[in-house]
Amino acid sequence: QVQLVESGGGLVQPGESLRLSCAASGSTFNFETIGWYRQAPGKQRELVATININNRETTTYADPVKGRFTIFRPSADNTVYLQMNSLNSDDTAVYYCYAKARPSWGTTWGPAQHFWGQGTQVTVSS
Repeated sequence: QVQLVESGGGLVQPGESLRLSCAASGSTFNFETIGWYRQAPGKQRELVATININNRETTTYADPVKGRFTIFRPSADNTVYLQMNSLNSDDTAVYYCYAKARPSWGTTWGPAQHFWGQGTQVTVSS
């Protein structure tokens, strides 16, 4: 079973920084993509950033966070971090870790499955 454990949320003032972490585990799964989505009250859940695990770790970012947020995986495990700089009130939301993974045995992959963490609150307020 795949499990996504999130941490790092909290309350910060505008202009400050936070680093979120997502520890993705599942020894019988091949992770293809890990990323973050966020949902503010009354708004749709939106993509924040993703990183491809099996494609040279290419990354994507939503336009509102480009240049401010960085997603990275520093080691061979499946812990992914989201460094959030220059935070503003528009970044206030519940942030959810997301993973796309396939069950694997030997060289055989099963169909892709999608997983979500429980969410961590990020509040930016003066």
